Amino acid sequence: MRPRVLAVELLARLEATDAWLTPLLDARLSESPFRDPRDAALLTELTYGATRRRLALDFALRGVSDRRLEALEDRVLAALRLGAYQLFYARIPARAAVAETVEAVKELGLSRAAGFVNAVLRKLAALPVQPLPPGEPWAEHVAVRESHPRWLVERWRAAFGTEAAEAMLAADNVPPPLVVRVNSRRTSRDALAALLAEAGLDARPTGHSPAGLVLASPGRVASVVGHSEGLWQVQDEAAQLVVHYAELPPGARALDVCAAPGGKACQLAERGPVVAMDLHPRKLETVGREAERLGLAGEVRLLAHDARLPFPQDLGRFDAVLLDAPCSGLGTLRRNPELRYRRTPDDILRLAALQAEMLANAATAVAPGGLLVYAVCSPEPEEGPEQVAAFLAGRADFALAPPEGPARADCPLVEGCLRTLPGPEGMDGFFAARLRRL
Repeated sequence: MRPRVLAVELLARLEATDAWLTPLLDARLSESPFRDPRDAALLTELTYGATRRRLALDFALRGVSDRRLEALEDRVLAALRLGAYQLFYARIPARAAVAETVEAVKELGLSRAAGFVNAVLRKLAALPVQPLPPGEPWAEHVAVRESHPRWLVERWRAAFGTEAAEAMLAADNVPPPLVVRVNSRRTSRDALAALLAEAGLDARPTGHSPAGLVLASPGRVASVVGHSEGLWQVQDEAAQLVVHYAELPPGARALDVCAAPGGKACQLAERGPVVAMDLHPRKLETVGREAERLGLAGEVRLLAHDARLPFPQDLGRFDAVLLDAPCSGLGTLRRNPELRYRRTPDDILRLAALQAEMLANAATAVAPGGLLVYAVCSPEPEEGPEQVAAFLAGRADFALAPPEGPARADCPLVEGCLRTLPGPEGMDGFFAARLRRL
């Protein structure tokens, strides 16, 4: 099937179900790989782009459609969004964007809707500029322009200021690069960069993490040199910084409380033994496979357990406990664009309550003098600094312990805690606090 036909199908399924775009796209490309890699690249751009820009696309479509978008069949609405995305955001001639989208509708057996789709897209193509709401009120304009729900636009403006909020919103609409972390047990960053360069890949060092490389246009991840040899692991730079910020002593026995999909667990295993815990056994299988590929299986013990419940007594206590807690994920919207339309303010409060419960339980596994590292991939205060402040207010036996080694200079710190925000630096939004048991 052609890329636009598949794009309509994927976008329609995303709209109709609670599925996630990345696994949907990966599964489809695995089932029916394209002979021409440019087709796979086009499918990826169209599906992610139309999802990221959905609010702006719908605003434009409502202005020219004589039918309510909510009343349209899922695939027809998906086709309209796909065509509008090509007209406003892709480097595709308008005539081709309209004609190819209409042809995709016909190939999907929706010929009865082809005339409607053609008429709507032709009206959009005739507009001199992309339609947007007036500049004021600011939140309404920016919410549509950057395709984020208005409540989130207002929340980020209140928390970070207008300039930072606009940078965060814009960054969420920029496709993220592939970032990898070198496996220090098998090679060095310089050696891996040289190997990638020999293979014709552009790899540049990350700005903060001493173990990261940013790869430009690498193609299929599993085919990149060094993958099968376990020389590297895919991991965003902000996620890499969490373990770097922790500054665990070599050989420290560690517990990763919510280990799946395994990036931080394997990063910890490069330094010493780690118990990788997760609620879901099937997710732990992914952690195990990654550890095996990286040659770290001997350092990783897998344990299926609910992190809200008391830990098995035979685990004992640990030199370091990492809780990368379930969170709103609002720091990862560039990677998970559909999440912005699914989250609500109530989710933040609900997840903050869960985090507090898990944090209190994780603290019981920390040995005296040991470290508790709390992390979330969210910029929300309730999930980050306020969560840690509430924990410390009730625990006189723990204190904030900012790193004193290389991480102090490498990591963006705010009041001793790691904080990265989506923006010009090109990282996901993360928060982490390093706490020591007295």
